[in-house]
Amino acid sequence: MSATTTVVVLIAAPPGLRGHLTRWFTEAAPGVFIGSPNTRIRDGLWKIMADRIRDGQAVMIEPARTEQGWTVRTAGQDRWTPTDFDGLTLISRPRNSSGQP
Repeated sequence: MSATTTVVVLIAAPPGLRGHLTRWFTEAAPGVFIGSPNTRIRDGLWKIMADRIRDGQAVMIEPARTEQGWTVRTAGQDRWTPTDFDGLTLISRPRNSSGQP
């Protein structure tokens, strides 16, 4: 994976959204997209994904000037949330309704 590679994962996404992403990314596996769009395109695609994901989930892992060399965005229902922990991005899982982690 190069320093400019972006990975998008869609779970339970509307078919039209997956089709839209194939303009900029290659679908390597169902719901997994890989490509190298520039920052402007990536930001525009993220806005579309976040607006259209509805009951599904979207995750975008993109290059960033961080210690890890990447950052992550999430959108949708019951999603895992990126959390900064002393400069490292960790992922927080949602708790289920019974209060168990």
